[in-house]
Amino acid sequence: MNLLIKNGRLIDPAAGLDKRCDILIENGTIAGISSDMEAKGPVEVIEAEGLAVSPGFIDIHVHLREPGQEHKETIATGSRAAVRGGFTSIACMPNTSPVNDNIETTRFILSKAKEAGLVNVFPAAAITKGLAGKELVDMEALHQAGVRGFTDDGRCLMSRELFRDAMKRAKTLDLPLMQHSEDHSLSGSGHLNEGKVSLQYGLKGIPAEAEDAIVARDIDVQRETGGKLHVTHLSTVGAMKLVKGAKEKGAGVTADVTPHHLLLTEDLIAENYDGVYKMKPPLRTEEDRQAMIEGIKTGVIDCIASDHAPHAREEKDRGFERAAFGVIGMETSFPVIYDRLVRTGIIDLKRLIELFSTNPAKVLGLTDRGKVEIGFPADLTLLDLNGDFKIRAEDFHSRSVNCPFIGWEGKGTVAYTIVRGRIVFSLKNLTKKT
Repeated sequence: MNLLIKNGRLIDPAAGLDKRCDILIENGTIAGISSDMEAKGPVEVIEAEGLAVSPGFIDIHVHLREPGQEHKETIATGSRAAVRGGFTSIACMPNTSPVNDNIETTRFILSKAKEAGLVNVFPAAAITKGLAGKELVDMEALHQAGVRGFTDDGRCLMSRELFRDAMKRAKTLDLPLMQHSEDHSLSGSGHLNEGKVSLQYGLKGIPAEAEDAIVARDIDVQRETGGKLHVTHLSTVGAMKLVKGAKEKGAGVTADVTPHHLLLTEDLIAENYDGVYKMKPPLRTEEDRQAMIEGIKTGVIDCIASDHAPHAREEKDRGFERAAFGVIGMETSFPVIYDRLVRTGIIDLKRLIELFSTNPAKVLGLTDRGKVEIGFPADLTLLDLNGDFKIRAEDFHSRSVNCPFIGWEGKGTVAYTIVRGRIVFSLKNLTKKT
């Protein structure tokens, strides 16, 4: 059945639109955008009065865990979490078991995503075989299989020579290298940010320099090769300055930041020595957090990405030192960012949509997404900006509950998620058939 969205406030930064209108969807694509539209024949109608309509959200950094770690998450449960969070497309990381470094694993992921039938899944493949940092994968074959980028996420590719070769090959495919920036010779077996809290607990810290050194190196490699560098989960003042300087010189560098690095600091660990606050990169200082906010305000940062990293309860509840790194975030990213950063006037709604949709589409090279245009796939996120939320573990659609925002309350909810013209998530039953 076709779909008609009536009287919604369409906000599309790519098209420069912020207006009340109707959107007609036929056969999964956008068929019309008008101030007053009537559909012919059977149609399902969403009465969107009071709702904001955005191009579908895109999360460019998630861990779906399948294959091999299904006790944490599956592609099906991760898909349900994605659409509840308003995401119509996600890019999943390759550190599965087996690693996604071959076309068979890529095809498996795409097959499972199609079977789940909820969200567009765009796999990122490993840069090196087995994430071992020694031998490059067959990038060309993986691209043909459906890969949209390459990363050894969770492990930094330490060899400059190999990273340079990878960037040159990725350039021929017009795909980004998405780097987890961490000099392992500096971070070693660190548990949290190196500073006052690591000293308080007598734990080895992860210094900011571990991130800064790799960002600096990779920007140099990008300048040498002309490829596409995407710095993921940026977290330090120094790295922010490096990305800013590179962009000012016209380098092909983009970056994302997570909600937890925008909203939380290492002080939470000092107050509550809980493994839920353990992630990589670690929660940093208030100075670092303010730098990340400045980055999204000024355009240095291109995207907000959840770095959704599910773990079983026992993997996070075994004491801070032994807890696994990572937090979940797809279901909470929009509400916490909207409530804490848009409602407080730090950024506006247009900028939020750029960070959640417009720019992620550009980073992944998704030319038919990130905007609302006739003939494009009907991937849309409808937002109730006055809707109340309270984050509770029992409400998660993810298989895991390792979320640092449990208990937070505020305003701003996802009312509908629409993928290729099909309602895949609805907070309230506001539809009718005619």
